[in-house]
Amino acid sequence: MGHSQALSFKRPSSIEVSSVTITGNKGLCIEEPLIFEQDTSGLSGTDWPDIALVTSHIGDLARQTIGLPGLSEPQVVRHYTRLSQKNFGIDSGFYPLGSCTMKHNPRINEKIARYFSDLHPLQPQSTVQGALDIIATLAKWLTTLTGLPAVAMSPAAGAHGELCGIMTIHAAHAAAGQSQRHIVLVSESAHGTNPATAAACGYTVRTIKATPQGRVDVDAIKAALDENVAAIMLTNPNTCGLFERDIVDIAAAVHAVGAYFYCDGANFNAIVGKVLPADLGIDCMHINLHKTFSTPHGGGGPGSGPVVLSAALAPFAPLPYVVFKEGAHQLVEHLSESPTSIGRLKGFHGQMGMFTRALAYMMSHGSDGLRQVAEDAVLNANYILEKLKNHLSLSFEGPCMHEVLFDDRFLKGTDITTLDFAKAMIDEGFHPMTMYFPLVVRGALLIEPTECESKQTLDQFINMMIVLADKAKSNDAAYFAAAPRFTPRRRLDETLAARQPVLRWQSERD
Repeated sequence: MGHSQALSFKRPSSIEVSSVTITGNKGLCIEEPLIFEQDTSGLSGTDWPDIALVTSHIGDLARQTIGLPGLSEPQVVRHYTRLSQKNFGIDSGFYPLGSCTMKHNPRINEKIARYFSDLHPLQPQSTVQGALDIIATLAKWLTTLTGLPAVAMSPAAGAHGELCGIMTIHAAHAAAGQSQRHIVLVSESAHGTNPATAAACGYTVRTIKATPQGRVDVDAIKAALDENVAAIMLTNPNTCGLFERDIVDIAAAVHAVGAYFYCDGANFNAIVGKVLPADLGIDCMHINLHKTFSTPHGGGGPGSGPVVLSAALAPFAPLPYVVFKEGAHQLVEHLSESPTSIGRLKGFHGQMGMFTRALAYMMSHGSDGLRQVAEDAVLNANYILEKLKNHLSLSFEGPCMHEVLFDDRFLKGTDITTLDFAKAMIDEGFHPMTMYFPLVVRGALLIEPTECESKQTLDQFINMMIVLADKAKSNDAAYFAAAPRFTPRRRLDETLAARQPVLRWQSERD
């Protein structure tokens, strides 16, 4: 071959490959049994020292074994490595879950968080001044970004933040002698935690319908407002990916009857650095640090949901919180120091690992970078909207915010379901978008690209979606019914698993 010639590799158009191998393995996709199925009695990757016999004080109640499987160290390492290779994560591919903000987590965040991994929450305050300064500095960033004067840092996640906000509203009404306020208005497109939180706090939930344009019905809100309403809970941008254009008018109407405006801040990443929630008339709002500010998200945690509060609600903020006096940071931890507080919502001071990650993200971006986060998130979502609107069915006309909502009308007349379509996406190497939410749209397909995905990634995703949509419209039902073909496990009975979970391993010896 001459030097002027370039090597060219072309994937064959079609190859018949048997799905059966001798071992069950498929190349680097290793068939992996459960760890208990690999148990070998007496085998251990660790040498334990002999211990002297002791007299048991619990008689025959003492366990003879704790039931852990016996494996060598290489077996353990390979087992969990193989399991990790079967998972889809943000480090391996595009994760377009709408309403979840699954975006890149910069490694500098992790490095900074590890600096504080050895702290203990019961250390003397004099020995953790740096940690308290981080909490105070993060609080300052959050109040600056929202325009609200106070923030409760301890809530553990979004739903916990909602609980905090509604509890402070309840306390504020009680202190004002407004105990008759027993109603909370909630948009029908809200996250399910909104009505659940209000009900958990003893309120009657009144649902406000959405308009055909995907936004809350302002006239319906005004008609529902009276002296019995304690608050409205509204997400902005909402779960349809749209900005509530009448939010200032809504806030004014809510305040006119003496109620408070709680904003679900799950989608704050769409407006961070661009809009001050205080200017919109919001009284309190939780902020998902693990979404807006990039910390790890999903799998049940970890999370963090600080709640910013207006001056009227600040006196009722939960304990503990950090103050600076006499030349040092101090924790206000007791009701004797803050008698109007709603008290503690969780143990200790909040999610320290999330605090450090979020602050590292904020400081590395700066105010201009955070503004660009919102701009790029909205740009990417609208790019997908424009490229796919003639191939999928767009739920609402006009530009969106940080996520774009499609529905299953493009599948009408076929034998293919929204779930079938999502399963086919998995074979193409993409995690499916959020499906069937928000509930106000039938067969919803909610896509959030976030600000950190490249145009090349988005173009590949868009091209894949167009090809799949065309195949679906041709009613190639067999193709979609067979998907996914290339995953370690295919279609599991998720309903049965949720309703009848098997939570304990039972071997043949049990």
